[in-house]
Amino acid sequence: MTDLAFLRSLALTGGDWVIYGLILCSIVAVAAMIERGLLLTRESRDFEALRDSLLGRMGEELGALEKTVSKHPGAAGRILKLVLAQAHHGPEGIEDLLVAASLDEKSRLEKRLVILGTLGSNAPFVGLFGTVLGVIKAFHDLAQSSGGPEIVMVGLSEALIATAVGLFVAIPCVVAYNYFQKKVKDLLSGTESLGRFMLAQARSGRAVKR
Repeated sequence: MTDLAFLRSLALTGGDWVIYGLILCSIVAVAAMIERGLLLTRESRDFEALRDSLLGRMGEELGALEKTVSKHPGAAGRILKLVLAQAHHGPEGIEDLLVAASLDEKSRLEKRLVILGTLGSNAPFVGLFGTVLGVIKAFHDLAQSSGGPEIVMVGLSEALIATAVGLFVAIPCVVAYNYFQKKVKDLLSGTESLGRFMLAQARSGRAVKR
């Protein structure tokens, strides 16, 4: 009975606290978007500079390429630095090292994207939960008063705000999540392309001509 009374009291609180929770989640989501946006913009800019430098010097020795890569501290530079370090000992294992290093950097680049993915998937349902609580409270208020259906209409209109807020939080999160995922994918695929150029050069023992 105690648990049932607690659930009843929770249901009669309405959906206001759900809305406040969604607003707090939206602040966290915006912070994650800004942080990931700045990081991935910096990583993309560093990759473009690294790519231009390497393609202009692809005919040189591996040692010269390693010096060029060491000047770029981004994710692409870290991956290719490991590849070049292994290339000095021969082409064996370079491809596996390239994949392993890319997976390691992928986990770092996708950090905090789980926040956007989770909110994008679940915020509408949280908003719907708030709406259900608001509807329950509206009908309870009607039963406790002598007013007409206007009381229910007011309660329902306020309850639907929770659903609207949930969608308002979810839609930008989904868009940002998909955008950042594509940025990460493009960055890693471009890095893999450069790594395979170096792998071909290590296997042939001579410069790869474009």
